[in-house]
Amino acid sequence: MSVTAKEQVRQLLDEMPEDVSYQDIEYRIYLHHKVDQGLEDIRQGRVLEQEEVEQKMAQWLDE
Repeated sequence: MSVTAKEQVRQLLDEMPEDVSYQDIEYRIYLHHKVDQGLEDIRQGRVLEQEEVEQKMAQWLDE
């Protein structure tokens, strides 16, 4: 059963304290969305091995 984005946001809000700020709500939704995207990338095989990441980082730092 698939949970809609609206239901996910409601659940996130229910888990937060009553005095939560708009900024904290926005950040929590953003963070949740990014984690979901990362998990989908893993499911789709869109990942790099640690060695590949280290090589790319070394190239970026040398530029």
